[in-house]
Amino acid sequence: MEAYLDNSATTRCYEEVRDLVVKTMMEDYGNPSAMHLKGVEAEKYVKEAAKKIAATLKVQEKEIYFTSGGTEGDNWALLGTAMAKQRQGKHIITTVFEHSAVSAPLAWLEEQGYEITRIPVDEEGNLSLEQLRAAVRKDTILVSTMYVNNEMGAVVPVEEIGKIVKEKNPAALYHVDAIQAYGKYRIYPKRMGIDLLAVSGHKIHGPKGVGFLYISEKAKIRPLILGGGQQGGMRSGTDNVPGIAGLGAAAERIYRDLEANTEQMRKLKLYFAQELGKIENVKINGPKPEQGAPHILNVSFLGVRSEVLLHTLEEMGIYVSAGSACSSHKRTGSSTMAALGLSPEQKESAVRFSFSEFTSKEELDYTLDALKKVLPMLRRYARK
Repeated sequence: MEAYLDNSATTRCYEEVRDLVVKTMMEDYGNPSAMHLKGVEAEKYVKEAAKKIAATLKVQEKEIYFTSGGTEGDNWALLGTAMAKQRQGKHIITTVFEHSAVSAPLAWLEEQGYEITRIPVDEEGNLSLEQLRAAVRKDTILVSTMYVNNEMGAVVPVEEIGKIVKEKNPAALYHVDAIQAYGKYRIYPKRMGIDLLAVSGHKIHGPKGVGFLYISEKAKIRPLILGGGQQGGMRSGTDNVPGIAGLGAAAERIYRDLEANTEQMRKLKLYFAQELGKIENVKINGPKPEQGAPHILNVSFLGVRSEVLLHTLEEMGIYVSAGSACSSHKRTGSSTMAALGLSPEQKESAVRFSFSEFTSKEELDYTLDALKKVLPMLRRYARK
């Protein structure tokens, strides 16, 4: 049996997404910038995808800009805003447990003379809204937070943050990294005070290498990629029609049965957490299972290094993560685990399980049985 429990790293494509991607590669393969019929046909796919995505957010189609994925979307939101607003100020607010797609460009901006305020979080991933409110100043140009933490599933109160930003400094923009939240929550940027929202296709059963950035028509940011003037001159380069078409289809599909699917994921997560609690020396990290996102559970198996457990489970056809897939090649520790103030033992034994609508109880039971078999052996080996 195989148990794929690493859906926060990537998801399996919907079949209709696969079929549409193939069709736009093999039949309707024109360049959407071309003036002839093949180009017009291709352009229709791009416009249709923008329409489908805009409908899920209740925004305008012209506010959807296609990217190569979440990292580009986050970078564009941060660097584009910094360039556009540098005369108004150089102060940016974020949190201590952002994904590297946010923390890395902010660190670079800090080197360029921008002031970055990083709001701390507690051991469950909660941040102080009052502390954030106090941090907003007249020269604050941007506030950037994730919606759902990618490593342990803490949910950030983005709507409350949006209100605070608009109350204290209406000129400041609010950027949300929604890469782990889109397709799990109903997100309405205009009602929630969100000006910029980044999403990645392969987290929602769409293709890899494609995503979108929602940019409110009231937000002024600079383009990062210049050239042919595609997407209104905001993001040049030939449109990735197969990826964009697949992204649009995935967005439409995942929101069709959103509540039923997320409820099923949450039930499985709670069941899994309850059963893990019966195993010796197991500690759940971050928010309580019923309070976090429906699809992410971070667990420390004390006495066993996460990499050892990961590869042991892999040999049994069980796929999990020792942290963020995007940072798995780095030798530095997890910023999220450090932000939570976990003990060294908890950090080095932490494993992330992440679910999707395709996850079954049978997969979880198989994983639980495997853990009960291998943990005593691995702990004995570790003590030697």
